[in-house]
Order: sequence, then structure tokens, then C-alpha cells
Amino acid sequence: MRIKNLYIELYFFYAIIALIILFVLSFFYAPLYNLSIALLLALVVFTLVDILVLFNTSKGIVAKRDLPEKFSNGDDNPINIYVKNNYTLPIHLNIIDEIPFQFQKRDFSINKKIKANSEIGFSYFLHPTERGEYTFGRLLIYVQSPLRLVSRRFIFYQDEMVPTYPSFIQLRKFDLMAIAYRNELGLKKVRRIGHTMEFEHIKEYVRGDDIRTINWKATAKRNKLMVNKFQDEKAQPIYSIIDKGRVMKMQFNGLSLLDYAINSALVISNVIIKKHDKAGLFCFSKNVENRVVA
Repeated sequence: MRIKNLYIELYFFYAIIALIILFVLSFFYAPLYNLSIALLLALVVFTLVDILVLFNTSKGIVAKRDLPEKFSNGDDNPINIYVKNNYTLPIHLNIIDEIPFQFQKRDFSINKKIKANSEIGFSYFLHPTERGEYTFGRLLIYVQSPLRLVSRRFIFYQDEMVPTYPSFIQLRKFDLMAIAYRNELGLKKVRRIGHTMEFEHIKEYVRGDDIRTINWKATAKRNKLMVNKFQDEKAQPIYSIIDKGRVMKMQFNGLSLLDYAINSALVISNVIIKKHDKAGLFCFSKNVENRVVA
């Protein structure tokens, strides 16, 4: 029940039910009648006091919803909420955030308790499973005093949109792994199959160099063994291929196979670029439809 942001809470109705039972019993036991009248007057007084406490200031609380610039598809994304209590007494909060319809959460609410003249911050997480635009509605907060007979509604923010992109969180994770692997190259031996012939420079021979790379002309000029130094071939074109057929619409753990493929292609392409190669992409169903040249 509500009258202009004033809501009657369940505790009030529980008290009314208890009073009704007492009035019924007083029909059989007369002394209960005076007790019932006294309790009814007490309930009316406490309800009026509760209303005055909640509505004695225009800005009882101040709240803020902090959204990220974009969502990472298939990952847990934090939503931060900050609430400041301007009342001189502790209050109970029932927070209802109108989250995007894509999540299909009809009963989303958070209960918190905040001390007098203090501020709290907390987070909850949303896990999107499709790319696109996610629109948030209002942030509704219902405030109750310690009596908890009535509540007052506060409304903050309206219509905030957050775009959802392929999983950039996984991209950063594997990006760091690639950097860590590159830093460990001097700590362990990596056996490479084959031999590249991309010349880099000539250096003086040291023990362990391949004698097949000795440069005899440079050796004759310097009168000491000189060897050719080769480097790994780079700038190789590497393509990611994504199937856009009907089968890729199947879901696994709430995320479609197509979105898994897109997230994987994003991570692989980023690692390819970090390794100084050329990343490319093309998608197909019956025919090749989209193409990004490496």
C-alpha cells in the first residue's frame, strides 16, 4: 500500500492482525478489550512517529549507481552502488535496481542496513550472454526506520545504457600471460623446429653458435670467426575463421557457440599482434560473408 512514496510495510499488517485477534478474544474475555484499545492507540502513535521521522527531511538519502563504460560478454561485470544516509538514526534499505530486461530477473533486490550519518558502498555482478545494448532503468530505494512500520521511496537515475562487447576481460588475461611468457624466454630453453633465413646482423662467433652460419668473407676480413645472426620470421599473415551457421546458435552455459568463437578470435588476434604478426579474420556460413585482411 502506498500514498505518494509512502509504503505500508508487513510489520504494520502483522500488528493489525494481532489486534484483530485480541479484539475477537475480548468478546469472550472482557479485560482484553481495554488492552486491545491501548495497543491500537500505541500502533497509531508509532505509525505517525515513523512517518514523521522518515519525511522530516527532503534528502534523507543520496544514492549513486556507478556503471562501467562497457560490459564484457560472457564475464561477471561489477555494478557499484553508493548510498549516503543523512538521517540521524540507523535505517534499513531495500534497494531495487531496474536492471536490463535481457537478464530476466523479476525479483532483483538488495537489503542493507546503514548507520546514522554514514555512507556505504557495495557491488553486485551481472553476467551478460549476448552482445548489444543493455539499458538500466530507475534505482529505487525504500527506506525504513528502526520501527519498520512504513517506508519511504527514493528514486535515482533513469535510462542508462551500457554497450556489451566481446570478452575484453579474457583478452587482457591472455595478454598478460603472453607478456609473462615473453619475459621468461631468457630463463628457459625453447627448442625451435627448422631454421629461418631472415638475416639480422653479423656477430662474432661464441661457443655454442651453429658453425653452419659462419660468414667466411667477414671472417677473412676481420681475421676472426664471424657468424650470421638470423631472426624469426615475423609479419606472417594469420587468419581466424568463424563459422556463422545455424549450429553456432546453440548455447553452452548460457553463451552461444558463436560468441565463444568471437571471444576466442579476439584473444588469438591480440596475441598474434603482440607477437608482431598480422591478424586477419573472415566469417562464413554458406559463403564467405565478412573478411578483415591481415
